[in-house]
Amino acid sequence: MTKVLIIEDDSAIAAIERDYLEINDFTVEVAEDGITGLELALSGQFQLILLDLMLPGEDGFSVCRKLRSQLDIPILMVTAKQEDIDKIRGLGLGADDYIVKPFSPGELVARVKSNLAQYARLKGMSGSSAESSRIESGPFIIHTLSHRAYLHGRELELKKKEFDLLHFLIVNADIVFSRDSLYERIWGFDAMGDNATVAVHINRLREKIEQDPGNPRYIQTVWGAGYRFQV
Repeated sequence: MTKVLIIEDDSAIAAIERDYLEINDFTVEVAEDGITGLELALSGQFQLILLDLMLPGEDGFSVCRKLRSQLDIPILMVTAKQEDIDKIRGLGLGADDYIVKPFSPGELVARVKSNLAQYARLKGMSGSSAESSRIESGPFIIHTLSHRAYLHGRELELKKKEFDLLHFLIVNADIVFSRDSLYERIWGFDAMGDNATVAVHINRLREKIEQDPGNPRYIQTVWGAGYRFQV
């Protein structure tokens, strides 16, 4: 069973995180300060770490930097700060993702599952075999090494960001992502532009993969939340 370590000094938040992860079949341990969390994390028994930014004893940035130098597992930073500089700094220290308080328990579980799945795929790709670079999902086939995508056996003519976006949505099927989340994951923090770029690329993708772009089957709009890929 997948084991998650929560390093969080707010016992109420930690309890909510623990409960929802356990409901979804994760085994969870909680540490309430940075020093204890660091010691537990380095025990090597966890597959993912949820790391709060503001911690007593040792802050999340310091803990993240030390963990990344010794561990190769997903680290999700949890922060109540909205400033992008905190997010950028956290990711620069080796965090794989971040989630901003307040967040819904469903979003937390989805982020945990997504990062674990992405980590597993990357580990599978480490052999650099042609077999591991091929992803099949319904009528879609993605070749990650050659950046080629096929739908019903027909190669799609995709630009790089269109391919990156389709690839990301396919491997994270059934998870809803906001425009902001997709923009940060596909374009990055240092990109010039805004999340309106996401809508433009979604529309272009729909034109290329949907039989009826106005009534999409694969890339669905979840009103008020974002987009979800469904096969």
